[in-house]
Amino acid sequence: MADLQVEAKREAVLRVLRGETLETVASEVQVAPHTLQAWHDLALAAMVDVLPRPALSRGRSRLILSALVGAIYYFSNPEPHNPFDYTLRIAQAMLTGHLGLSEAPPGWLNEMIPWQNHWYSAFPLGSALLMLPFALLQRTGLSHDNPSALVVALIAAGCTAALDVLAGHWPLSEGRRRLVVLFPTLATWMWTNLAFGGAWHINLGLAVLGQVVALAFILARRQAWWAGLGFAMAFGCRAETLVVLPALLALLWPDRKDLIRFLVPVVVLGLLTLGYNAARFGSPFDFGYMHIPGVSNEGWYQHGLFSVQAVPGNAHEMLFTGWRLRPQYPYVFPTGFGGCIFLSCPYLFYLLRRGARDPKTVRIAWGAVGLLLVALWTHGNPGGWQFCYRYAMLLLPWFSLLFLETSPVRVSRLEWGVFGLSVTINLWATWLFLWTKYVQP
Repeated sequence: MADLQVEAKREAVLRVLRGETLETVASEVQVAPHTLQAWHDLALAAMVDVLPRPALSRGRSRLILSALVGAIYYFSNPEPHNPFDYTLRIAQAMLTGHLGLSEAPPGWLNEMIPWQNHWYSAFPLGSALLMLPFALLQRTGLSHDNPSALVVALIAAGCTAALDVLAGHWPLSEGRRRLVVLFPTLATWMWTNLAFGGAWHINLGLAVLGQVVALAFILARRQAWWAGLGFAMAFGCRAETLVVLPALLALLWPDRKDLIRFLVPVVVLGLLTLGYNAARFGSPFDFGYMHIPGVSNEGWYQHGLFSVQAVPGNAHEMLFTGWRLRPQYPYVFPTGFGGCIFLSCPYLFYLLRRGARDPKTVRIAWGAVGLLLVALWTHGNPGGWQFCYRYAMLLLPWFSLLFLETSPVRVSRLEWGVFGLSVTINLWATWLFLWTKYVQP
């Protein structure tokens, strides 16, 4: 009888590992879902102990993978010095004790804000602070142009390393870990958009990195202060990421000490940002965006910077805009002003998997996605010149968390194929945008 019970448990766990939902299997074998979850977790722990170990240590493997992704990004753009260096110029001004430029910037930097004999950037304080090391490189003569390719490479490498730390929280096969770690940087629109290297793209990349760091230090390392610093980086570069604060706090709850440690760097940067805004434009809540010359007259801001009227346009660009077809080479190519994220990354369909190792974490992750979509879809401008819907880069850390929670231990051949297709699509887009003239604004 005992052997039969063991065999029934084994078969139930195997069915879950093969991809069947936990609820379905639990109902058929007539056990409580939480009991089957406990069997499942024990099996995973035992399985990981007998899985083949990598030849390299985890740290060395992480370093090599991060360096490889960083190198791919560094060489993805034939122009390593993007001229749209708004935040770098503000960082240079900060080194001289000013918050803005005292002389008119070049004409191509037409989003600089002329205000009381100075020129300011609408980017938040954190984005300029993070450029200070690169401004110092220029000040010391070690760099003469905007080192955008280097910045982009460091962001991509950092995302890879932080995701590898985060993935270590789950008992997964090496294949599954590598797939999830490489998903945002190589299988999504992040590759093309970050590789552009402009201040807009770098800020989005830093916001992605900051969110991944926050999740890694909450779930994998449980070092709340560092998690708070990562989140401060995220909203310091893209203020709308502040909406996911409740989700991060929910992951820390109910540890009050961790909540306080997390909030310290967040509150400090928040107060500094309010002071930064007040010092420039006279109001702590004025980031300056609507002071950019000509912005208030643009059609998509007729209802304000944020408006529910903007939701249909943003939703269409993110979910329904397709690619263009032509009878000559390259036959299929993006529009350059938006695109369906599922078309750019078919692997996203695996988000529809049912079941979860921790249902609470999955609910929190989907809640964060929903909060970000409210902020992104109500913004008047759907993104301008871009591949796919670049603002959706901010969703990628939470998509990665969902994959970690809902994916089977091992990767099926079909899944590897869909992942490979996603990588190929984004490689194709990167080449079209950055190495050819087939896609032009």
